[in-house]
Amino acid sequence: MKVTDHIKQAKGNTLFSFEIIPPVKGKSIQELYDSIDPLMEFKPPFIDVTTSREEYVYLDRDGLLDKKLTRMRPGTLGICASITHKYNVDTVPHVLCGGFTKEETEYLLVDCHYLGIDNVMALRGDAMKEEKYFSATNGGHQFASDLVSQIQDLNKGNYLHEVIETDNCADFCIGVAGYPEKHMEAPSLKSDLKRLKHKVDLGADYVVTQMFFDNKKYFEFVDEARKMGITVPIIPGIKPIAVRRHLHLLPQVFRVDIPEDLIEAVEGCKNNKEVRQVGVEWCIEQSKELKDAGVPVLHYYSMGKSDNIKAIAKEVF
Repeated sequence: MKVTDHIKQAKGNTLFSFEIIPPVKGKSIQELYDSIDPLMEFKPPFIDVTTSREEYVYLDRDGLLDKKLTRMRPGTLGICASITHKYNVDTVPHVLCGGFTKEETEYLLVDCHYLGIDNVMALRGDAMKEEKYFSATNGGHQFASDLVSQIQDLNKGNYLHEVIETDNCADFCIGVAGYPEKHMEAPSLKSDLKRLKHKVDLGADYVVTQMFFDNKKYFEFVDEARKMGITVPIIPGIKPIAVRRHLHLLPQVFRVDIPEDLIEAVEGCKNNKEVRQVGVEWCIEQSKELKDAGVPVLHYYSMGKSDNIKAIAKEVF
């Protein structure tokens, strides 16, 4: 079922969902199940599965370093199929521009269609570690909007190199990212919202936001988006702070502000166990306010850890 249909069927009630990352190569999928199992009592209608782009590794070949391109966390589509089979829940694979050609993207989408996957999250992806700025893969897309267009073309039977007359077209529900504090590369929030509207105009069906720690940022973002004519559901993405270094790491990586009250609470902790509890308590209050405001879904970035998400969900759902 489509994410948008789940939202309609909820009739104004806030749904619970979360996002997971594939395990590193060589790890068992059971470890992933172990993190998902505790969250299933909250009846998520869908689970997002991230996709990692390629990265360079250096292998020692008789004393010489050999530079190779590889993916450390493959298996997104297989994990989606496994989760659907095991838990009878919809999955949302992330589809990236970075690291994929248009042909590879088409093959991935065809596989999703064969597997009965109704939803995809269309993302540009990050620059590689060696790059200062994002650059498109040779033969790939530069912008998430181009990816949205390709997915919508496939929904109409328009493949890359031919138009196919068929009654078996894909009908993907397309999610895209939104940034309450603007994308780090955008010159302004208004210009970033224009890019978001462009993605929606091309066929995006819903938006999931970047993490934020001040609900005011989300509410203002939604207000401005509505004024611009963006009418699709805007789902807040939330991540609880779990360790002290998040105070510096999250703003550095994601360009988000952390409220002073939260900073002071974390800095007053004696260890990461206390930090984790502060993060849970902050996220509970954040979630309750968003739920009271009638957000369609509360989407949690679990990143493979579920104990704090479970503690939050127990108080909110």
